Amino acid sequence: MNKRVLAAGLFLLSVTQAFAQTVIHVGAFPNITHAQAMVGKANGYFDKAMGPNVKIDWKSFNAGPSAIEALFAGAIDMTYVGPNPTISGYVRSDGEALRVIAGSASGGAALIVRADAGISKPEDFHGKRVATPQQGNTQDVALRSWLKAHGLKAREKGGDVQVMPMANPDQLTLFLRKDLDAAWAPEPWATRLIREGNGKLFLDERDLWPHGQFVITNLVVSTKFLKEHPDLVKKWIRANVDLTDWINKNLPEAKKLLNQQIQKETGKALGAALLDEAFTRIEVTYDPLRDTLLTSAHAAFDSGFLGKQMPDLSRLYDLSLLNQVLAEKGKKAIQ
Repeated sequence: MNKRVLAAGLFLLSVTQAFAQTVIHVGAFPNITHAQAMVGKANGYFDKAMGPNVKIDWKSFNAGPSAIEALFAGAIDMTYVGPNPTISGYVRSDGEALRVIAGSASGGAALIVRADAGISKPEDFHGKRVATPQQGNTQDVALRSWLKAHGLKAREKGGDVQVMPMANPDQLTLFLRKDLDAAWAPEPWATRLIREGNGKLFLDERDLWPHGQFVITNLVVSTKFLKEHPDLVKKWIRANVDLTDWINKNLPEAKKLLNQQIQKETGKALGAALLDEAFTRIEVTYDPLRDTLLTSAHAAFDSGFLGKQMPDLSRLYDLSLLNQVLAEKGKKAIQ
């Protein structure tokens, strides 16, 4: 082969490789508990932060277990997701499949009862129908743990409380039909059940936790992607920290962007009053609140979701890149 032709071919190949896009597949839910994802999608911040050689392929989910299944299948590389599906995925893979690399949100979940369901105290839940977003998800585990703490059990555990996992929009429909008595729901659905479904707040989950903080959403990455692309993961974490700070400093504008994205994905925007009320129960944070996840892990184990022996979660977190970003920004490290 002519040396000039070969050299030209190699040059073109190198140019093509230099400009080839890496595709990152990222999961998120159209919920306000996924504020960084929603705002970052709406204003294009993640695209800008990752640069022109990275294409972001967003995937939308209703609840955590579905997102973790997608991570297992290689359909996504990272996802915003709740603690209990994260724990279950980690345990199922013998600690190999995923790592928690940053936080996203604290709070933002509540037990809502239908106003005319005759529920005013824990013992009133006997014989009632209570929804959660999906079996084994964060709110599902929280409900089952709370029932146990009050001497109640789900039907499948020999009790008389009918726990009914279902998509969040279906909970609102069944509230209106009076075919559901209560739901342990994340925001904004908890507030929607109150404002649109004749519901009332029975329990703000923050009241069950020290300092009113508990993790509801973390940022999780597949270990394979973390190993192959630590530079891209660090860029994403930096963008997540930036968005966290921006949202907390510019809440009115952030709410508008978030609402625009929710409308784009679900076909319906949230009312301004509803959005404001829901945000009173949420803290946007890049701290993964590790201790609260470990508490949730014990609750999941007690509910029968993590096998016969409490799993070792010592390798679940890899906060090295987050702490590098925080150090670069002059912020305090997360222990």
